[in-house]
Amino acid sequence: MFTTGLPRLPRIGGVIEIPDELAATQSAFNGAAGRAFVAALPDLAERCLERWGLRPDGPSLYGMCALVLPVVRESDGRPAALKLQAVDEETAGEPVALRAWSVAGAGAVELLDHDPESGALLLERLDERRPLSGEADVRGAVTALGAVLARLVAVPAPEGLRRLGDVVERMLAAVPEAVGLLADEADRRLLGDCAAAVREVAGEPGDRLLHWDLHYDNVLAGRADAGRAGEWVALDPKPLAGDPGFELFPALDNLFDAGEVVWRFDALTEALGLERDRERARAWTLGRVLQNGLWAARNGEERIPPDHAEIARRLLGR
Repeated sequence: MFTTGLPRLPRIGGVIEIPDELAATQSAFNGAAGRAFVAALPDLAERCLERWGLRPDGPSLYGMCALVLPVVRESDGRPAALKLQAVDEETAGEPVALRAWSVAGAGAVELLDHDPESGALLLERLDERRPLSGEADVRGAVTALGAVLARLVAVPAPEGLRRLGDVVERMLAAVPEAVGLLADEADRRLLGDCAAAVREVAGEPGDRLLHWDLHYDNVLAGRADAGRAGEWVALDPKPLAGDPGFELFPALDNLFDAGEVVWRFDALTEALGLERDRERARAWTLGRVLQNGLWAARNGEERIPPDHAEIARRLLGR
């Protein structure tokens, strides 16, 4: 989800405003490379505006890793969004996934153009004022997200994307060290239980095109001027090839409600047609808890994030 860029640094070159929070996040997580990315944004924006014949059309927006400029394409007056982000293993596959979903009519944001060298994307404009997270009926939002997710995972993964099998192999290799870094015995046992569940399904990692980060802020309402009135549209994927069960965790954690974890899990497995594979979907969801627990331990945290641990406990019936 992208947030309007307030507070902002001064306007640079008359083209863009760089949000303070984006600059701080890039510096904190990516160090010198992040600061270099932020410093290069004004020039990159100017090049992209000129290359694709765009004019700015509102304040900048930002997420954890990207700056998004609302723009209008001067050749036809079409509203669009210019997304500027660094190229890494998570973002490199985004244009590949968006093209595959577009061909299949799968409900993701449309890719209008792409610069492989810089990673810049020109996307259809969605209604950033209407994220799915803003819906008052949370169960209705879960149902809507499940419908979007079912369309996405119906598409086979193209060649060249990250593969869940490789991710899992690295995760399982990291478990012994990570367990020793957690301070709480219950967390250590829980991480071990998640690893054991993943080992049961690791031999069949799947071949579907996964979004990986489909939470309620990454689903926006479509715009009537793009023929998307009344449609919920997915954006900002971190794609990989794998099992659809690996997709469920963000919708359990975002807008977290411990009492709703099992209901949401059941609703999502039903939406994806996984009722008969519920145990497999549970194992892959525990794999996401494992992944996040490993990240926490590696980054010096001594506990599994509490909401994540609670999701695992609820799915394990504890």
